[in-house]
Amino acid sequence: MKYEDVPDEFNIATHFVDRNDDERTALITDSGPVGYGALKVLVNRVGGALRELGVGQGDRVLLALADGVEFVATWFGAQKIGAVTAEVYTFLRAEDYKYFVDYATPAVVVADATTLPRLRAAGVARMLVVGVPQEDLLDGESHFDTLVAARPDTLTAAPTRSADPAMWRFTTGSTGAPKACVLPARSALLSTDWYAFGSLGLRPDDVVLSVPKLFFGYANNMTVLFPFGAGATGIVSPARATPELIFELIRLHRPTILVNVPTMISAMVRHPDAAAQDLGSLRVCVSGGEVLPAALRAEWMDLFGVEVLDGIGSSEAFHGYICNRPGRVRPGSLGEAVPGYRLRVVDRDGTPVPDGEVGQLEITGETVALQYWQAPEKSAETFPRPHTVRSSDLVVRSPDGYFTYQGRADDLLKVGGMWVAPAEIERCLLRHPAVRECAVVGYEVDGLTKTRAFVVADTAVAEDAATATALQEFVRSALAPHKYPRDVRFVATLPLTPSGKVDRQALRAL
Repeated sequence: MKYEDVPDEFNIATHFVDRNDDERTALITDSGPVGYGALKVLVNRVGGALRELGVGQGDRVLLALADGVEFVATWFGAQKIGAVTAEVYTFLRAEDYKYFVDYATPAVVVADATTLPRLRAAGVARMLVVGVPQEDLLDGESHFDTLVAARPDTLTAAPTRSADPAMWRFTTGSTGAPKACVLPARSALLSTDWYAFGSLGLRPDDVVLSVPKLFFGYANNMTVLFPFGAGATGIVSPARATPELIFELIRLHRPTILVNVPTMISAMVRHPDAAAQDLGSLRVCVSGGEVLPAALRAEWMDLFGVEVLDGIGSSEAFHGYICNRPGRVRPGSLGEAVPGYRLRVVDRDGTPVPDGEVGQLEITGETVALQYWQAPEKSAETFPRPHTVRSSDLVVRSPDGYFTYQGRADDLLKVGGMWVAPAEIERCLLRHPAVRECAVVGYEVDGLTKTRAFVVADTAVAEDAATATALQEFVRSALAPHKYPRDVRFVATLPLTPSGKVDRQALRAL
């Protein structure tokens, strides 16, 4: 689909839910399957309930919900009435919820039993609450089941347009407070066509299981939006993702696509019962969130034999714009441009650099966010032209169109007067047999920046000074001498952000 083919009048819920066959399975939940027919009714009722609460077209609805049919129905119900959806993690602190509510000023917050106490502590009074008895609710808190059950089965969709702001996706906040990427409705339509159909080859008979939860845009797209665009099926469960849970869900529901992140790929490979698992239903595993090390991909392939498609995307562009494709994987690379996107590798001044040289990735495509909410200066810097985002990701493009990740421009460290990319050191360390996982960050001594490596060691390796020295010498021998980590620390696990990325801020505080 070309941008010019996007209809002017367009409603996300009408396109992704209402068009599907009522008899097909939309979701597989812990309570059983949910057909598209039943989901349509619930979406309409939830949309009507939100209208009853005074939510109007263009108002924001903030979801602080665990994964389940209520999350999905609320998201599409809000879309059907022309509201703008935003989602937050379900295990934030009260002060974090206060930040998001003060920033987003939602017309209503949709909560559940897990998030309700901390939302109350944050001072949020106007909520639609799932899974809590009505008698336990306070003034300003509405009971989800009661309000939804009282609404009619049908609902007229709001007259929304493809260019209208429809979704907020929050950045991870790795370089400051999270910002909302304001995305138009067309992002959902074009990304489904370009990525899900054009690169992944999503089919109506696919069943998708995601490791990340639905608050994370990557998971929401892959588990719900994209499958619904094809009339396929998503698996949702509120339980915390563990290797045991993922193996069990694969055994029970036989998904065809597994949406994964490198940390879970590592945990699944190293699980003591990994060799006994049957992943034969999977035709592909998608990896995102962080770059998948080539060595870890090789371990996965040796053990499970399921093709892994690595790639890269961002909230600013709605989803992935580079990915490996089925049958065309180049291990260690991010893959090729997703059809529909125009990519350039540029220097700090925006001038294109030749193939084979490192530069910042610039993405042009009509899925790109309209702006960061209430951040005009940062918006102008990140979105230099309409439909274009200048990312901080450093990449190299090969002459045949494959991209290799080289770290982030805002992660670069100046050590001894020379720039050092932590990602390069990490890739080197991961080639050492003693290293299972690692992350490199900067620290200061007497005002000078140095590099510190946090290493999760193989169980057979002694976590001592001799091993640390050996790792330093290994990097010295493979990279320029100034790039070796000045300090090596062994940890049991690497801290992660809610979206599954390594939490570098937490590491810097150690």
